[in-house]
Amino acid sequence: MTSNEDRRFPVALGAAMAVRLGLIGEDKVDFEPYEAFLTAEETTDWFRAWTGNGELDGDEFRVFGQDGTGGNVAFWLIRPGRPLVEQPIVFLGSEGETGVIARNLAAFLWLLADGFGPWEASTTHDPEPGWAPRPNRELAAIAAQFAPDQRAPAAAIVEQATHEFPDFDDTVMERCR
Repeated sequence: MTSNEDRRFPVALGAAMAVRLGLIGEDKVDFEPYEAFLTAEETTDWFRAWTGNGELDGDEFRVFGQDGTGGNVAFWLIRPGRPLVEQPIVFLGSEGETGVIARNLAAFLWLLADGFGPWEASTTHDPEPGWAPRPNRELAAIAAQFAPDQRAPAAAIVEQATHEFPDFDDTVMERCR
């Protein structure tokens, strides 16, 4: 199991999560950020419960939020030797849903700015009848500050991530018991 030393939020993620904490329930986005990453032990407990596989650890994930049903959002540490901010962001839902929703933190910031949360980005249907994304100026300012040259609409962000990591669902499901 990995130590908890590398569990601090990158500055850009911390800034965006502080804004999101103030928006819970206001914008109808089903995303509740944590104030810090889950510990290594908490991540392992979650991943073992999610997969039903007690032999696994959660070392390849840095979980930083959840949706209302308990589905988790995390960095997926799939790019060896690359910094955390360059790792893809994934969603693992409470009902077995999976999805790579952003190629990296910069893309995720623009996804949030465009009015999407992880669950909304990972679904192929309307998240809720009548739901429509509400772009957020404060999150857009954070995205512009930390990722000015990465701006893209939410649909393009999710498409790029899905295209780059088409086997994420299979990879995770292979570990399930």
